[in-house]
Amino acid sequence: MFNEFFDFLDTFVTYLQHLSLSSIVNTYWFLIFIELPRYYIVEYVVMFYINLHQKKMHKLKAFARFRLHKDNPLISVIVPGKNEGQHIYKLVKSLAEQTYRNYEVIIIDDGSDDLTPYICADLEKAHLIDKYIRMDVRGGKASAANMGANVSKGKYIVHLDADSSLDVDAIENILLPFYLDDKIKGVGGCVKVRNSQKTICTSLQAIEYLKRIQVGRTVTSFFGIYHIISGAFGAFETKTLRTFGFWDVGPGLDGDITQKLRKAGYRVVFANDAICMTNVPTRWYKLFHQRIRWSRSLVRFRLRKHIDILLPNKNWSFLNWLSNMESIMYDCVLNFVWVFYVINLMWKFNEHIIEVVFLGYFIRLCFNFFGFGLIMITSERARQEFSLIRFMPLMSPYSGYFLRIVRSIAQLQEFFFFRSYDDPWNPEKTSRYAKLERK
Repeated sequence: MFNEFFDFLDTFVTYLQHLSLSSIVNTYWFLIFIELPRYYIVEYVVMFYINLHQKKMHKLKAFARFRLHKDNPLISVIVPGKNEGQHIYKLVKSLAEQTYRNYEVIIIDDGSDDLTPYICADLEKAHLIDKYIRMDVRGGKASAANMGANVSKGKYIVHLDADSSLDVDAIENILLPFYLDDKIKGVGGCVKVRNSQKTICTSLQAIEYLKRIQVGRTVTSFFGIYHIISGAFGAFETKTLRTFGFWDVGPGLDGDITQKLRKAGYRVVFANDAICMTNVPTRWYKLFHQRIRWSRSLVRFRLRKHIDILLPNKNWSFLNWLSNMESIMYDCVLNFVWVFYVINLMWKFNEHIIEVVFLGYFIRLCFNFFGFGLIMITSERARQEFSLIRFMPLMSPYSGYFLRIVRSIAQLQEFFFFRSYDDPWNPEKTSRYAKLERK
């Protein structure tokens, strides 16, 4: 076995010796001209700029914090979910520790058949939550969220997943952007992985969340093209949501509500210091199904329901167009370009495909370590998250192959078969209604 390995190394070194810089660029153009500028160079430049102007931002946030506490608005924290009884107490406990205190907690039980009713009844009696609403017939997450939003009294609504827990200043930090700019009507919180040490699967997701959410969404928010307010932790002005009738039923409610806000001419931004910890799938098959569901939403909302954002009309906005195009290009179109790119490599370098793949892996590994440095610069708990560096050698197959393949499968399913309308994650009656709405 060792002899075979050393033989391969000899072959690989010989292969490298015959390479020129131009041949490397021609072979790995996808990595060098598509991934490197967007996910590394641009992000470093933006984060450097943000850090350079940190003092100014601190002053603005201090003023916004003064305005927030002077106004002291009631905040409605709504938590829709099904069979989330085991997580409710941890969430309520993290809410009780918040630096911002003027809030109400509304739990909406979407037809649970676990101990959720008993747990929430006890929490309501103990005045740890303000309202517990039981939906005997499951209506789906959007339906449950709408139920909570309709009875909410707060000036702002904070939407949380039941398995979330918050840093002590998370509610305060997610509210500050509303007091920086009156055009801001939606704010996304920064979601991180709580069970990052559970399995290799969760550790890789933890790195992905740090790079794609904390870093990536900070950058898209900086450019004004922030795509999606996560349902795990997002804040909205209640009055504005009421004009939309809150959330539309069906899957992908996070992306949909963000699109509706942008189309109405409002700003949506990302609060990278409003930290929410959540559990992610521990097994690969569960992660596969979760990402299939997420990736279908891109086609359903960006290329169908809200396609008008891409078309010239009286409400056309360059930033909205750019926001959708950036997402469509990098999360959809370039996935399929990558497939043809890999096929071309296999055909062109048939005799040296192992060497080509190995060198490509090494280049991507260098990019990943480069990106991990950006995570360490950005994170508020860098020392704790540094331990994830040992999983960096696995990030290339995870993000470069697994996630791309999953996205491609999901998007083809949605393009040709409208599979999101039959997803068991959503109740059948809700899917039927969404199908009728589509027609």
